[in-house]
Amino acid sequence: MTTRNQRERTHEQAGDSWDREFGVPDDRHDGDGRLVEFAREYGWRAYAIPVLAVVTLFVVINMFQHPDEPVVGAAELETNVAEEQSDDAKGEGEQLEPAVLPEGVTASTELPPGGPFTEHGEGTFYEVGVPGANGGVGDEIVVRYVVEVEHGVDTTAYGGGDAFSAMVDATLLDPRSWTNDPRFRFEHVSAADDPSLRIRLTSVGTTRELCGADLGLETSCRTRITGEDTVVINESRWVRGAAPFEGDLGRYRQYVINHEVGHAVGFSEHVPCEEDGALAPIMMQQTLSLNNAELYSFDPNEVYPDNNSTCRSNPWPYPRPAVQ
Repeated sequence: MTTRNQRERTHEQAGDSWDREFGVPDDRHDGDGRLVEFAREYGWRAYAIPVLAVVTLFVVINMFQHPDEPVVGAAELETNVAEEQSDDAKGEGEQLEPAVLPEGVTASTELPPGGPFTEHGEGTFYEVGVPGANGGVGDEIVVRYVVEVEHGVDTTAYGGGDAFSAMVDATLLDPRSWTNDPRFRFEHVSAADDPSLRIRLTSVGTTRELCGADLGLETSCRTRITGEDTVVINESRWVRGAAPFEGDLGRYRQYVINHEVGHAVGFSEHVPCEEDGALAPIMMQQTLSLNNAELYSFDPNEVYPDNNSTCRSNPWPYPRPAVQ
């Protein structure tokens, strides 16, 4: 560790080098040395004292030139520090003003802050991923799905189209997903193998077109508008998630896949929060809110009662799988 004496010797040597290079006479060192010693002795006061002296001079001159104006200057500078110290020392019993939330706090229905997404794609799609994943019994329904991405959507920020497809496979074949019910089976097939369901990652503009509504709230959907059964995953939500999931992007992606595929396998109706503090049903519109009353305010014609029950976010149809 460098000591104070070592630092002083270093500064003195640097001063000697400067003087030799620029031809400063040796007799100047005595005056400089006294100034340096003064600065070392008084620290910041060595600089503050002249400044305060000048300010005080201005105050005195101002008093004589403008006797009716209030005096502002060095005295005020000195008292500000004392006032700040006294504020810190106030008793705990003093009534404090409530905190004010900063501007720009994200509402529950708005897109959270995050990475960029595509506003408008080309409206055409290409296949991604590797077919072959499959699981479930399928006593009633076998879903043969293909995974696609819209041309013009840049997927590089989240691993590319194959990463999107892998997330779809892993979610649908998880034992907490729809395969937990023996009625359902899922098979990932290619576009040439007559899929019964297309799962598509789409831009914001195309999502609005395919879902047949002005999605100012930026949601996803399941639709038949194209003549085929299609799950439309809004890329803005894939990138940003939703406020009720509190930044957990992975769980939100699992939720949006399971929720929209749930519509495709026959769960057309939404489901309200059944009990305050319980896990939210997978068919609750968790993208928008976990609170019944808030969802009721968005659409009183939906299934949600106007009560204050609030659930916890949940991405799974069967969060506690049955023991086989």
